[in-house]
Amino acid sequence: MIKRIAQEKILKLLQNFPCVAIIGPRQVGKTTLAKQISKIIKNQTIYLDLELRNDYNKLLDAEFFFKLHSSKTIIIDEVQHYKSLFPILRGVIDADRKPGRFMLLGSASPELIHSSSETLAGRIAYIELSPFILPEIDDIDKLWIYGGFPDAFLNIPVWQEWMNNFVFTYIERDLPALGFTGGRRTAHRLWTMIAHNHGNLLNISEFSKSLEISTQTVKKYINFLEKAFLIRQIQPYYYNIKKRVVKSPKIYIRDSGILHYLLGLENIDDVFGHYKMGSSWENFVIEQIAAFISPKYKLYYYRTHDNSELDLVIEKGGKPFIGIEIKYGSNIKISKGNALAAKNLKTIHNFIIIKENEDYLLSNGFRVCGINNFLNTYLHNI
Repeated sequence: MIKRIAQEKILKLLQNFPCVAIIGPRQVGKTTLAKQISKIIKNQTIYLDLELRNDYNKLLDAEFFFKLHSSKTIIIDEVQHYKSLFPILRGVIDADRKPGRFMLLGSASPELIHSSSETLAGRIAYIELSPFILPEIDDIDKLWIYGGFPDAFLNIPVWQEWMNNFVFTYIERDLPALGFTGGRRTAHRLWTMIAHNHGNLLNISEFSKSLEISTQTVKKYINFLEKAFLIRQIQPYYYNIKKRVVKSPKIYIRDSGILHYLLGLENIDDVFGHYKMGSSWENFVIEQIAAFISPKYKLYYYRTHDNSELDLVIEKGGKPFIGIEIKYGSNIKISKGNALAAKNLKTIHNFIIIKENEDYLLSNGFRVCGINNFLNTYLHNI
């Protein structure tokens, strides 16, 4: 079993919160990780999968069940199938607030599962489990091309079949179960359109015309896919900047393997020959950073109408802190627009992140470094 970086974070949270929720897309490894943690913690554990009728029936009188097993850590998987459980959890936790009583596993954001941030406020800690990331995996090319979903990454010969099933299951069952009302055809077309617009500014009107639905409906569906951890919108940074800045978000398919599948790319040669290769690599780097970074940091991009831009801006304490330009090849050049963006934003640290394990400082203050080194050295210590 590949040890997940999130494991130590979850163990620490279980020592301090009555309830810890591990959220993330389906098939990302939440169940495997929770069962591994159950072997480490001191408490006895009970595991319930709410997709199994027998386990679901055990919680028909949930309050009684929880009181009966009050000395154990109860792991509840696929908790999004029982939204009315959260008020019951609140009462049970308030009666005994000892840490580590519950682990909840959910395949959607708290907003899609339930307004649990309100009903369990102060009682629950959330941690998002991403697909595999570089500090967990040595093979950067394999991780980039095939994505980080464990069953897909560890079984490349059946990668295509796994992706077929994953996308089909999400469209046919998971998205409707979470509340997506657009239908199978719209979901598939929208997901595919996002793949072909991956890394571009989001043009709601263009999507609306192609899908023949209103702009408000497009916004609703895109926000839904984001809360299901399937896509990411990177918002522009423009606070306190006296420049004419671009204010549309950039849109990405979060997992590079899903992106490549939706684009019909099956191997590294296909990816290198595709016009989305650059934006695919850009988002791969962004996802590594997003999965590794502390929640106290926020991610943006920066672009103005006078062509000053940075692929990523990391904000800390309401101020731009790190400026990043992402490049794949060895031809490392900082444009005038990149330098101007760093000057406008007054970022303390500026990086050019590449694939190879280089590490050197340019005369303009930008540091060139490989993504592994950035995660393990610079981002870890900043």
